[in-house]
Amino acid sequence: MHHYYRTTENQPNIISFARGDVTGDRVPDNVYLTGIKTSDSPFIQNIILHIQDGRTGEIKSVPLRENAGYNPTLFLGDFTGDGIDDIFISIATGGSGGIMYHYIYSSAGNTVKLLFDFNIYNEQYQYEVTYLDNYKVKVVSKFNSKKYLIDISTRDGAYLSEIYDQNGKLKSPITGFVNPLSGLYPVDFDSNNVYELLAYQKIAGRYNADSLGYVLNTLGWLDNRFVLQNQYTAIFGY
Repeated sequence: MHHYYRTTENQPNIISFARGDVTGDRVPDNVYLTGIKTSDSPFIQNIILHIQDGRTGEIKSVPLRENAGYNPTLFLGDFTGDGIDDIFISIATGGSGGIMYHYIYSSAGNTVKLLFDFNIYNEQYQYEVTYLDNYKVKVVSKFNSKKYLIDISTRDGAYLSEIYDQNGKLKSPITGFVNPLSGLYPVDFDSNNVYELLAYQKIAGRYNADSLGYVLNTLGWLDNRFVLQNQYTAIFGY
């Protein structure tokens, strides 16, 4: 007598797949993420990166430090300029702020190296958000000592009257914050077949949903690391 069990529960499944030469031997390799699906939920745990050498069939498995979330995706592209595809991983946290986990790995020469870690980026890029008199908010990017002024005078009266008196003076000091990465996108800005990174970080006022705009950082590979190329503050129209 045979017993059939549902094998999907607590079993790793392939949740994202991409094909390209990530080792540099001109033979396409198989790159995939496995994870354990949660029953009745899109939440995925124990996400692991696997790189199968197209020439030898050998598989290297790389556990991710932050390895649980939603909708894990893979993108293959050259970020370093060596002509070999790197492995770009994105995982949504599912949190209210739209925070994302991102990693970039190189497997050139069959050696797996972490090129980008979102945790390190979030630690490096720190900001101060301060409400000023006369309906302005100052955003300071500490990493590069740049300042941005956001005009909030067009916000609705109820919002402003909680913060300012009739003369446009702050009733009490208020600080906002800049969220960790909520999106990191490969963009080939200079069309040279090497991808740069475009990072989005939300500027929030008194609470997360009180969105004042975004800090947009572009990063490019230089001297063995990703360096800041340009920084912008994007604001919403009214």
